[in-house]
This record gives sequence, C-alpha cells and structure tokens, in this order.
Amino acid sequence: MKTKIAENIKFFRKQLKMTQEDLAEKLNGKKSLVSNYETGYSTPDIYTLCRLADIFDITLDELVEWEKE
Repeated sequence: MKTKIAENIKFFRKQLKMTQEDLAEKLNGKKSLVSNYETGYSTPDIYTLCRLADIFDITLDELVEWEKE
C-alpha cells in the first residue's frame, strides 16, 4: 500500500497559503516536523492526521488517500 500523505499535506498547506512554520504552529510543533511529514521522512500519528484534516477542512480519507500497488 502506498499513501500520498506527504504529497497531500504539502498540497493542502499550499492551498491555504500557509508556510511550514504556520502549520507547525497550529500543530504545536516545529517547522522541521512539517518538513519531515512533507518529505515522507516521518508519518503523522492518527491524532495528528485528524488535526491536519480539521485544519485543512477535508476528510481523513482525502488526506491519507492510498493506492494498492
């Protein structure tokens, strides 16, 4: 299974014209946290995924869009 979480976080953040720092602030984290999510270096936990979906005003399904390989 391949997810598009990293791509989607970056896409939806840019749609809202937010910087990585802006998003990190909303997540009570550091800019490097968002950078790691967007590069795929790390994956947000379920709590953070729900917070991101809420911030972006999208469903969790839209955020974690996945494809069968």
